[in-house]
Amino acid sequence: MTSKQRAYLRSMCNTLPAIISVGKDGVTDTLADSVLDALKARELIKCGVQRGAPVTAREACEALCERLGAEPVQCIGNKFCLYRPKDEDPVIVLPD
Repeated sequence: MTSKQRAYLRSMCNTLPAIISVGKDGVTDTLADSVLDALKARELIKCGVQRGAPVTAREACEALCERLGAEPVQCIGNKFCLYRPKDEDPVIVLPD
């Protein structure tokens, strides 16, 4: 992913609400399944990490990206955004 594409996704991510929260159990299989379902439906999601979580936002982002084959878009504070295009007919078209 180029920096221009990442900047485009970051601008889209600014208006999104955090739909997934990493809680006290950290990155579990159930959480990964929920994130995968959300990525299949939306392609771009924002996640948050709660205060009592055993992982930081960056650690959770890296773990989920590695596990799901997603791309990290940004990680600021306790929030992070992930992108994974749909296999067929992607909704978000990245600039060249």
